[in-house]
Amino acid sequence: MSHPVDPQDGESVTGTQRPLVPVSAEDFARRKRRVVSIWVGAGLLVLLIALWVYRSSVNPLEAQQALEEGKRFLKANRYPEAVLSFSHALALRSDLADAYLFRGRANAGLGRLDLAVQDFSKVIQLRPEGAEAYVERAVARLDQEDYPGVVADCGEALKRDSRIALAYSMRARALFHAGSPERALEDLNRAVELAPNQGNYFQRAATYQALGQHKLALADLDEVIALKPDGPQAYFARARSRRATGDMAGAARDHRQALLLDGR
Repeated sequence: MSHPVDPQDGESVTGTQRPLVPVSAEDFARRKRRVVSIWVGAGLLVLLIALWVYRSSVNPLEAQQALEEGKRFLKANRYPEAVLSFSHALALRSDLADAYLFRGRANAGLGRLDLAVQDFSKVIQLRPEGAEAYVERAVARLDQEDYPGVVADCGEALKRDSRIALAYSMRARALFHAGSPERALEDLNRAVELAPNQGNYFQRAATYQALGQHKLALADLDEVIALKPDGPQAYFARARSRRATGDMAGAARDHRQALLLDGR
């Protein structure tokens, strides 16, 4: 029959003494190394946490500095340096929507339209409620002759802000090139209403000409020339509409003036 052992004195109930195992120097050293390793590991963990906290506080500041530097390069039309600065900002903070927005503009300035579209798409992902990136992407897509994309982007921008004149004029250009001048004219009327500038007047005049409405085109071209009297293109265009309405003398005068301003 076995007997239970009393853990307090190391003896069995029968009184038999259990042998004591001596602790060697190697065992003692091993235990000491284990304790030291635990403390070293804990110290390294504390250090890593401290470094993470420090980097978390420093990264946003460095990212903002890189962003501001990139904006200065962009303003000076130094597009390659701007792209590098914005990319550095994004390496520090991948959720910095403005860095994507401005890098998209710099890439567009370099003619890297695919990269520009990618950057503007990232802005839309990060700030889906904003209209600006849709308009910027529409501009890049117009240069790519992606007319359905332009129409879609301008539509999304106008859902968010119905008073963006550029969205109307960009969509009108896409519609015009896609063979829908009547629909383009509707957008141009709104663009001129919101922003009566030479670009919108000239674009609407060209649309009127395409529709054969030369008297309305002449009225818009008069506005363009009043706003920019030294622009030869408006005189060339007005000469064309004057010929179409039978005003040959006026057409000749406009043609001569256009050649004079164009330096021919």
